[in-house]
Amino acid sequence: MDIFGISTLVIVLSLLHHVHGDVTSTKGCDIFQGKWVYDASYPLYNSAKCSFIEKEFDCLKNGRPDKYYLKYRWQPTGCSLTRFNGQDFLQRFRGKSIMFVGDSLSLNQWQSLTCMLHTANPHTPYKLFRIGGLSTFTFPAYNVKVMFSRNAFLVDIIATKAGRVLKLDSIESGKMWKGIDFLIFNTWHWWLHSGRKQPWDLIQEGNRLYKDMDRLVAYKKGLNTWARWIDTNLDPKKTRVFFQGVSPDHNNGGDWGEPTAKHCEGQMRPVVGHQYPAGSHPAELVVERVLHSMSKPAYLLNVTTLSQLRKDGHPSVYGHGGHRDMDCSHWCLAGVPDTWNQLLYAALIKRKNN
Repeated sequence: MDIFGISTLVIVLSLLHHVHGDVTSTKGCDIFQGKWVYDASYPLYNSAKCSFIEKEFDCLKNGRPDKYYLKYRWQPTGCSLTRFNGQDFLQRFRGKSIMFVGDSLSLNQWQSLTCMLHTANPHTPYKLFRIGGLSTFTFPAYNVKVMFSRNAFLVDIIATKAGRVLKLDSIESGKMWKGIDFLIFNTWHWWLHSGRKQPWDLIQEGNRLYKDMDRLVAYKKGLNTWARWIDTNLDPKKTRVFFQGVSPDHNNGGDWGEPTAKHCEGQMRPVVGHQYPAGSHPAELVVERVLHSMSKPAYLLNVTTLSQLRKDGHPSVYGHGGHRDMDCSHWCLAGVPDTWNQLLYAALIKRKNN
């Protein structure tokens, strides 16, 4: 299915430069626009110190021989990011709860943040437990909870006699989002799955059932349902809402100007410069439009472009060790999700100080 088929929608959305809430983090400086620069002091942590990292993200442990991908720091145009301070993070957000809600890219970011906090506070005890689709990482001394709720679509999938139904206008799982101090949402990659990887048989909107529909259209409908749920159910004075943006994959070398490269294997350095040759990601444009329509503030962690530039940051064949599969969707840890969390840290500090 061609996700780029809705040309009119993309043209309209490409005119949007801002969404509701804070996209520009500091005066005169958009922290999401910039370039990757080599920094010998990186990475921010040693992944070997975090035994809880999923095997598929620990590229060094799985035998990745090159180290360049670990040495790049995000440099915004016109300002600099404060280096992540894990001790300051726990002090600032003592007694708070943080929940990542989404698919395995949210898992990627959650594991990055927990490792960043643990390695910055190695002598502070932590607890990690999982119940169903909810994983909770707690620092009891600070009463800080960093959670991950696996929810690939945000909207519901229910089992019926007719099969598994993806309900574009239903969010029953939202009950667990209430009472959380900081929510970071993500969804996109599972909307594209077909065949055996597709976790639904039918799509429902209202009383109508569909065998399938344009996935970008379905994505927009699902996100609009999520936006209405946020507007109706959450108090921005009690819960701060973030959206991770769309994490890109790198399966087509033509996207970054290297048509002979079929995927991300062997990529050792980022794309040079500020712009990605393939341009804006259509799903990210949908996210921007939906957030713009909301009545309650939702901060866009606009990580798409900066992540597009990191064709070198994926596990490729080092997701499990050996050459059994090719992963150009997830990210190595340490790696790109650490920058997502550095940007989240900057946004949290700004909002806490305001």
